[in-house]
Amino acid sequence: MRLPTPHSKRLTSAVAVTCAGLLAAAVTLAATALPAAAAGTPACTSSGLVVWWDTSGSGTAGSTYYGLQLTNVSGHTCSLSGYPGVSGVDLSGHQLGSAAIRNPVNKTTTITLSSGTTANAQNTTAVALVKITDVANYPAATCKPVTAAGLRVYAPGQKASTLIPFPFRACSKSGPTYLQVEAVERGIAPSTSE
Repeated sequence: MRLPTPHSKRLTSAVAVTCAGLLAAAVTLAATALPAAAAGTPACTSSGLVVWWDTSGSGTAGSTYYGLQLTNVSGHTCSLSGYPGVSGVDLSGHQLGSAAIRNPVNKTTTITLSSGTTANAQNTTAVALVKITDVANYPAATCKPVTAAGLRVYAPGQKASTLIPFPFRACSKSGPTYLQVEAVERGIAPSTSE
């Protein structure tokens, strides 16, 4: 029978520490590799949403607010959180001027949408308010005003867009921020003028 030497004890300790480290790494990897659906409601995707525009805006001095509404038609419950991407476009679908800037007036929250509705059981809607500033507020040389054919909209966190026909006056030059968008929230889109 051989007695362990100090060298073999160090080797055994090193192997044990290495195995423990590998086991911890494997557990961490397994925990982070779980699909997102297991952690909660999956995010709504562009292919499962109908994005539509409430054309009855609510006016203020020099601008009008409209409700950008999102309907889940995916066949399963999904969630929305954050800001949609919004920009004015011409008849060819090319962007006019600068894209909408984010207005952080509301706290970003996660909204869960049942399939086939813009609302949960309480009949509230998923809405992102979009402010269109009257481009006459900007110098013509800075803005170069034109009539937009509509809006290009990206649902929060998505790379595929939707085109919404809606003629309005827009800046064709980058710089003036004639569009602002708020985070999606639960609420009713504005329907009366002030």
